[in-house]
Amino acid sequence: MDIADFFDTFFEEAEELLADMEQHLLELDVDNPDSEQLNAIFRAAHSIKGGAGTFGFSVLQKTTHIFENLLDHARKGELALRADLVDTFLEAKDIMHEQLNAYRNEEEPNQEAYERICETLQQIALEEIGKSLDAPAAPKVEEAPVKAASASSASEPESGQEGEHRLKVALLNVSEKDRLLLVEELEQLGDVESQSGDEKRYEVILSGGVSADDIEAVMCFIIESDQIDITALAASAPAAAGEPPAPVAEPAQQDSATVTKAPAPAKPAAAKAATKKPADQAPKKAAAETSSIRVSVDKVDQIINLVGELIITQSMLDQTVSDLEGQSVSNSSLQNGMSLLQRNARDLQEAVMSIRMIPMEFVFSRFPRVVRDTASKLGKEIELITEGKSTELDKSLVERITDPLTHLVRNSLDHGVEMPEVRESLGKPRVGKLVLSARHQGGNILIEVRDDGAGMDRDRLLAKARENGLNVSDTMSDEEVFQLIFAPGFSTAKEVTDVSGRGVGMDVVKRNIQGMGGRVEIQSKKGEGTNTRIVLPLTLAILDGMSIKVGNETFILPLSTVLESLQPAKGDMYAMAGDDVVLKVRDEYLPVIAIHEVLDVENAITDPTQSIAVIVQGEGRRYAMLVDELIGQQQVVVKNLEDNYRKVPGVSAATILGDGSVALILDITGLHRLSRVKKEAGKIANQPHLSYYKEAEPS
Repeated sequence: MDIADFFDTFFEEAEELLADMEQHLLELDVDNPDSEQLNAIFRAAHSIKGGAGTFGFSVLQKTTHIFENLLDHARKGELALRADLVDTFLEAKDIMHEQLNAYRNEEEPNQEAYERICETLQQIALEEIGKSLDAPAAPKVEEAPVKAASASSASEPESGQEGEHRLKVALLNVSEKDRLLLVEELEQLGDVESQSGDEKRYEVILSGGVSADDIEAVMCFIIESDQIDITALAASAPAAAGEPPAPVAEPAQQDSATVTKAPAPAKPAAAKAATKKPADQAPKKAAAETSSIRVSVDKVDQIINLVGELIITQSMLDQTVSDLEGQSVSNSSLQNGMSLLQRNARDLQEAVMSIRMIPMEFVFSRFPRVVRDTASKLGKEIELITEGKSTELDKSLVERITDPLTHLVRNSLDHGVEMPEVRESLGKPRVGKLVLSARHQGGNILIEVRDDGAGMDRDRLLAKARENGLNVSDTMSDEEVFQLIFAPGFSTAKEVTDVSGRGVGMDVVKRNIQGMGGRVEIQSKKGEGTNTRIVLPLTLAILDGMSIKVGNETFILPLSTVLESLQPAKGDMYAMAGDDVVLKVRDEYLPVIAIHEVLDVENAITDPTQSIAVIVQGEGRRYAMLVDELIGQQQVVVKNLEDNYRKVPGVSAATILGDGSVALILDITGLHRLSRVKKEAGKIANQPHLSYYKEAEPS
């Protein structure tokens, strides 16, 4: 097995370590830093450095080495932390992340950024602690003996390169198959003198220039940290010959002492941390990771698709059994078997779907940094509060919701929360509050971005809309006025900044959320703040729908959009200006959408009083959709129409029914837009049912 086979594992775990590092840096109290947080940041840098050196990622290894040494001084109390230093540490973390991505894409990291951050970190060391950091100038293979020698005897680098040391590597509870692969990896790191033992404990004596830290850094990407035990064998001949002169050499050469003295105390500290790690850290890691495995998302998607096909097949069998019952052919065993199959298929479907569900914490964890950087640019003081981090959402939606959320957060910080001095003059706390929350609501997830800022000014929004040539009126509801901010090119910013003000983005936010089957709602009160609410389905693969019939066609309405159904009465329907028709439902007038007219369905019921009005909601508005028949509620497997055909107006996706036929899943707002377009084009004219409506507009 080639060591390159472990690249993907290294990249994934390095990503997690960098994310943990950023989180700890953001939570760090510079006035009273927590030693555990500093140690965690140091350990993350140390692990990345070890892995990067082993895999030959020299630029990343050198960057983390310098960063690690500076962190070592910080955790010992030799470097006093300040907010600007933490900002520099965050910048270093960003550059390390860019370097990691470069290696992942088989590209060379940005040399200019590497040199700049190394120079910045070295400058901090010179100014704050009065000494230079130990920066490796050679690849890891040549550097390892120097580090091993300085850690064990604080001798000169040259003398460390001449001798080799021996290590006893014990593999604990490792299967024979994995053990053979691990021994092969050890042979690449040094010379294997002997090996013996069993599956419970297998010992390998390794000689060479590699250090225990480097071995552990490689092995931790293959096995758990508590499955490896490394012991130095101090009785080696080269070490015995090389160690005695070390105490004499150190005072004799002051320059060498200056270089090796700083890392020398760091190594015992690192060794001490490594010694404590199996006892303190490993059990937690083992508890979290030994019960889980890393699986490619493609494999999970394949399983979900297969389960979807199984559900469709099960629906077809249900349809066949129902037809048999209609022919007076009954078989209790067959019916019981089908009921059991239906229950098991649904349980399997839910279990498989839960694999793709991940907590919102993966999204929210990115925003402390976003809020910190944006607030710093704007000169504002912001407190970020996150709620419902354990709420789960489909992985595909998590990846797609991050950018819209980021834009909404930046918009709240720029346009919503006032400057500290303004807040104080208004009697508000100097520090603004931004809340990110997530919770389940029925079959949806509700994500909110709330701030306690200035809120939205209705009059200002209307004035700006008129200035932009938008068709608005003073009779519009607050909700409709607030939705104006999603119009393309709409911005109330007085000047353009690098944060916002160009009127680009909010329309994309709304379009992206609608593309995920969701909607955006805004609640705001002038002077008190704004609440932007995103409603999304939990997953895009499975849909709870209401089957409806129009003519000879069957359609699916997303159940989350259905509010109620009723039989329209002639006296409750009104003809508006033009061809628009509304239905009065409890003193509210709802636009009527006749599906057979919009989608050109033949043999449908044209008399609205003989139809059924299904009250649905889309984009914060309610509509009355005229259908012929309600078939029932069912869970359907969503098939992307664009992948298999093309985008169809008024249709969001398709599914396969139990009888094998294809049913279209309707897009509520898309149908309304299509209806308007057809009416304006005159394609829906002289409707035979217009005579049923009252001519006067409702008052």
